Amino acid sequence: MNDDNNYQPEESNQNYCSQLQTSPGIHVKKIISPILAATVWISISEFVRNEFIVKSYWTEHYAQRGLLFPSEPINGAVWGLWSLLFAIAVFIVNKKFSLLHTFLFSWFIGFLLMWVVIGNLGVLPFGILPYAIPLSLLEVFGATWITKTLS
Repeated sequence: MNDDNNYQPEESNQNYCSQLQTSPGIHVKKIISPILAATVWISISEFVRNEFIVKSYWTEHYAQRGLLFPSEPINGAVWGLWSLLFAIAVFIVNKKFSLLHTFLFSWFIGFLLMWVVIGNLGVLPFGILPYAIPLSLLEVFGATWITKTLS
């Protein structure tokens, strides 16, 4: 590892950057494809988990607070945007870290921090966690594997 004051990109990163500058077709193959594939995986994972496995926890939790669980199409679109942004984050982290480190760090920034915040706001039904934790780990591992394999 390099000293922060004398940081030089690793040779593999320099080669990757020079390939991107010289070959326009590499953008699709090495950047867009892994991000889009990971976005699809994340979106499907989120949809299945939240619509088929834990939806009753969400709706009951919100109803107990006198709230209606947000399930309008705009909410689905925002989750689609979140999936894309998360896939981009996983892709970027994947360029610097191993599969295992990317997987763990991405799960931490994507899920653990989100649950701390929404738990603090009182909108997290803690009953979903026995389902959500292993399924989110699977989701993040899949996204990490996809971006590592396709890039």
